[in-house]
Amino acid sequence: MLAQKYDPQKEEELRLWIQDVTGKKIADPFMENLKDGVILCELINTLQPGSVRKINTSPQNWHQLENIGNFVRAITVYGMKPYDLFEANDLFENTNYTQVQSTLITLAGIAQSKGFHSKHDMGVKYATAHQRRFAPDMLKEGRNVIGLQMGTNKLASQKGMTSYGTRRHLYDPRGGMENPLDQSTISLQMGTNKGANQSGMTAPGTRRHIYDKSLGLEECDTSTVSLQMGTNKMASQQGMTTYGLPRQVYDNKYCSNPDEFVNNGERAEFDGTMYYD
Repeated sequence: MLAQKYDPQKEEELRLWIQDVTGKKIADPFMENLKDGVILCELINTLQPGSVRKINTSPQNWHQLENIGNFVRAITVYGMKPYDLFEANDLFENTNYTQVQSTLITLAGIAQSKGFHSKHDMGVKYATAHQRRFAPDMLKEGRNVIGLQMGTNKLASQKGMTSYGTRRHLYDPRGGMENPLDQSTISLQMGTNKGANQSGMTAPGTRRHIYDKSLGLEECDTSTVSLQMGTNKMASQQGMTTYGLPRQVYDNKYCSNPDEFVNNGERAEFDGTMYYD
């Protein structure tokens, strides 16, 4: 998957850029000729002299790995971000040539940002910070300016506003009324309170009678509530026992019916809790 992201065109551009900077030819295959780390160390020494003090030319693997490690540390000091770097094994063991290519392209862009140019410049030039210094008096004046990120009050006015508590009239355009003469009149699109009154309202706590239309009762006044709202007529507490008394449960499979003869054939009465003669 990583090999599919490797760009042969970028490889050729890198070859021309490194050859132009170092003055040395790089034969094919391109990455194989970078494995010893010699050209990479000469590249960073050209961009920033003295970055790698000792370049190993020995064919030993650990010497070549040392060169690659010195190059990675040098470009970190040069300005490369940790997430833009490649590891030594990515190049030496051919595990991630794509990351190696990406690191070298980024290095070319940083070189441009630091003012190093060649015939074959490549990569994205990093933006440089422009620090500006303002006089203290100018900084104080800026505190009185409100940025548009906080909103604006331009074109805003209190035109048409009435005094607090002033009555605002209502008019209905469909009623043939003339247009209002001022801004204190509210259209019906804003709602109306005309036709609303407190007629029939009773004082808080006043008793309201209930009547049943089906019984032919006459409606006395507006304080009478229709049965559509419910009724408490014909409700009573008949048969209710004193609070706290136990209520026995009767089951005709196990208990005698209270209406039957009990107590040796004598008639007994049942009051809900016990039998008595």
